[in-house]
Amino acid sequence: MENRQEILLTGAGGQGLILASIVLAEAAVNDNKNVVQTQSYGPEARGGASMAGVIIDIDTIEYPKVTRPNVLLCMNQASFNKYLPRVEPSCTIIVDSSFVSGSYSEEYKVQAFPITRTAKEKIGREVVANMLALGVINAATGLINKHIFRESVFRMAPKGSGELNQQAFDMGYQLYEEGQGQGIGISAQTPQ
Repeated sequence: MENRQEILLTGAGGQGLILASIVLAEAAVNDNKNVVQTQSYGPEARGGASMAGVIIDIDTIEYPKVTRPNVLLCMNQASFNKYLPRVEPSCTIIVDSSFVSGSYSEEYKVQAFPITRTAKEKIGREVVANMLALGVINAATGLINKHIFRESVFRMAPKGSGELNQQAFDMGYQLYEEGQGQGIGISAQTPQ
């Protein structure tokens, strides 16, 4: 892993991306890294645009905004269409195929996983799709020690939901590993 990692979590309000970014930042701090977390969301409580940025580095972070993402998570079509043109082709791009569809450009290595659908069908709670997405991201990138990350998920989860959120995080790892083993998850086309 490079010293500096810039992660953008994008989607719609109500998908829990702000909480996910806070959990990611907390896990990185607990993994002895320097972290900055920022967020931006529309005035709507649900459905409006939502974006959270996390910078992780072993060195001092001098500028708090994500400018060159290494990781991009898109939880809906609008965020995919908006943020894909802003990243380098080398960026790790993970999309929730529950809401992002179309053909993908060969210029980018888009990894598509049914994140929300899996949360709903396998765990019974769509609301934990954000923690499932964090599991997929960490499985794909190795940003943070998995054990430390799991503990942060438990501690930062809303009261009484720590184990459920850990289950979702673990399911993210499983979804990533199954996708890689079956040759799915990576697509070579971008919505036109």
